[in-house]
Amino acid sequence: MITEDNSFPITERTRLKRLPARGAYDAQTIYDILDAGRICHIGFVSDGAPVVIPTGYARVDDRLYVHGSAASRMLKTLAQGADVCVTVTLLDGLVLARSAFHSSMNYRSVVVFGKATLVEDRDEKIAALTAFTEHVLRGRWPEVRRVTEQELKATSVLRLPLTEASAKVRTGPPKDEEEDYALPIWAGVLPLVTGFGEPISDPRLETALPLPASVKQAIGKTRSADER
Repeated sequence: MITEDNSFPITERTRLKRLPARGAYDAQTIYDILDAGRICHIGFVSDGAPVVIPTGYARVDDRLYVHGSAASRMLKTLAQGADVCVTVTLLDGLVLARSAFHSSMNYRSVVVFGKATLVEDRDEKIAALTAFTEHVLRGRWPEVRRVTEQELKATSVLRLPLTEASAKVRTGPPKDEEEDYALPIWAGVLPLVTGFGEPISDPRLETALPLPASVKQAIGKTRSADER
């Protein structure tokens, strides 16, 4: 439950113990990181052993959705009420200090704890699948064929309420030992920039088709960023 100041409550599991100044618990920071990422890692225990699975996801308001094959071991385990830990990390740059010890990375990350439940309502399931598609590429859902009933049956969707979450963020230049600042060693930040390349058409396209609006929009943003 988000508090009155629009933050997540700090729990024993979400409280940052290492470098607590980098912690953030406000909902907007956490939502922004989740919305910017595309892959999460889901940790859980299966048959007494820890398992971590990378997968796609989507956020809708205060809920996180994951999906996959109805036969998925992960989804079946989580649907039975197993505790789950979901992480999303965005790497923004390499922090190159004057010493290896103080070299680091600039990043934004979120950790979510909770229990997931199976989505059985048809309308919510379709809304979640729409959100998945739009999270991968905004504007894509209206361009693709409608989902079939067979595909719906073959796909499981789980809902994880965002009630216990925290973010950890590092920004800025290196933090060297005071005496090292006089050393003739270059130090600074090497930003990591990601973007889309030129689209590659499926060789099995029946005819030459123009790029859809969603793809044009995506590569247009990349080109605009390159021009800055």
